[in-house]
Amino acid sequence: MDLHCHLDLYPSPAEIVQEIDRRNLTVFSVTTTPSAYLKTKALAEHSKSIFTGIGLHPQIVSQRFGELNQIEKHIERADFVGEIGLDGGPEHENSWDKQVTVFRKALELAETAGGKVLSIHSRRAAEPVITELLKGNGNNTPILHWFSGSKKQLNAAIEAGCWFSVGPAMLAGAKGRELLAKIPLDRVVLETDGPFTQKNNIPYKPWDALELCQPILCDIY
Repeated sequence: MDLHCHLDLYPSPAEIVQEIDRRNLTVFSVTTTPSAYLKTKALAEHSKSIFTGIGLHPQIVSQRFGELNQIEKHIERADFVGEIGLDGGPEHENSWDKQVTVFRKALELAETAGGKVLSIHSRRAAEPVITELLKGNGNNTPILHWFSGSKKQLNAAIEAGCWFSVGPAMLAGAKGRELLAKIPLDRVVLETDGPFTQKNNIPYKPWDALELCQPILCDIY
């Protein structure tokens, strides 16, 4: 499985879809803008194993804030919600208020729709992300993508019922492996975050998730 990749952003997404189906993989295809949702969903319209999310990435909220209403329009039909979340990097400080508005609205809409799986970005923002999740009624299933917070924040996320998607890039460093060792195995799912993650300038493909992560998982668990 690959529970966080950007299918629409590969150079040849149709070929990736064919290979996913050939390998019988389960893939969560996230979107970074609501306006990309329908075209991304169309890429997988004939696939039974690719699920498409509607999202608005926190790093581009300032440019795409006007698309928030499209999340409300499509969320009930979306397979899941993602990529959403908060980014506390200093380069995104000016968009923080809009990030919080979008994140809160997405969580609210997901719960109103009966509860959704959420693929969540929490770079330098684990604590406020967890705080927002705890305000909900528990209908949603949050998956923290590429978690990079502190051990204290990790424990808080586990207590809040979060899952964690981990991939080759996260596990390449000592901190990522240390965090993984503290996550219950039954809360771990795999991701690539492709095509943003690469090796030797070659983007990771969805089928790389298990092949590259399994040896590390076996060592840790």
